[in-house]
Amino acid sequence: MLTMFDANVCGYSLEPPTEPNMYSLLNLNKKIIDIRGDVRNYRLLDKTINEFKPDIVFHLAAQPIVLASYDDPLETFETNIMGTANLLSIIRNMKSVKAVLVMTSDKVYKINEWVYPYREIDQLGGKDPYSASKSCQDIVVNSFRESYFNNIGISVSSIRAGNVIGGGDWGMHRIVPDIVKAISKNKVIKIRNPGSVRPWQYILEPVYGMLKLAEKMFYDIKFSGDWNFGPNNQRVITVKELVEKFIKYWNGGNYIEIKDDNNIGKESNYLQLDISKAKNELNWFPKYNFEVTIKKTVEWYKEYYRDKSKIDSFTEMQIKEYMEVQALDE
Repeated sequence: MLTMFDANVCGYSLEPPTEPNMYSLLNLNKKIIDIRGDVRNYRLLDKTINEFKPDIVFHLAAQPIVLASYDDPLETFETNIMGTANLLSIIRNMKSVKAVLVMTSDKVYKINEWVYPYREIDQLGGKDPYSASKSCQDIVVNSFRESYFNNIGISVSSIRAGNVIGGGDWGMHRIVPDIVKAISKNKVIKIRNPGSVRPWQYILEPVYGMLKLAEKMFYDIKFSGDWNFGPNNQRVITVKELVEKFIKYWNGGNYIEIKDDNNIGKESNYLQLDISKAKNELNWFPKYNFEVTIKKTVEWYKEYYRDKSKIDSFTEMQIKEYMEVQALDE
């Protein structure tokens, strides 16, 4: 989206973790400055940022998988906490930066299994290494904001976004990639937690929210803070319903529910976000309901399997479609 808006973009990242991957499919190496590096590498990160001199920084680097955090908690804590501290420590000595947006997680909240959505002012927590690392990340962001950035006029926000769905995701231990891989290989979809509820949302919803927030933050530090981006909470959507809708729009596939003893108690059953703040202060509203979200996601993957050479233009088309829907109310 940034390149479509003619932004000058520098990306700092590890190698894409999967094959295929969205980065390569969209030929982004031809559209941005591409730096391969780890956020734990302070010297390289410092060199990259100071040479590029960005106006706005989007920090999304993370170890993002809950189950993987059990296997390697130290990498999770090092990346999510110290990687963020490295970045913010570098930026506090820069004059070019006006706004920093840090992607944390909807899982920063202490999960009480209550039936109402979590607000930005609710208590932070985390019983698994991933959630704990993200809660700590949020605390680190607030610490730098209060200790340094408020005094020098740099806007800094934490972004808490729920489970995103959309084309191009091939990550491990993620429900949509698991569905797609199974269907494409004519295998049965296996679901571990059919009754779990997640704030499913189309990928472009929080992305657009972050861009809108970044613009506000660039001109006014009062928009610094914590922000939830999630779907309209009209009703709860379970993992089982997501799988069934995916099969419906794909027009193929079947699933079974399995008992996963290794996953018992590792992920919460109920999680929803309160997005009143973003609606009221940013005039940001989710545009795609659950049905449209699944439909657009299925369309992307079907196009990939039909003709992956055209997936770049198809992705741009989906972005333009979404932006046109947003423009109708602005």
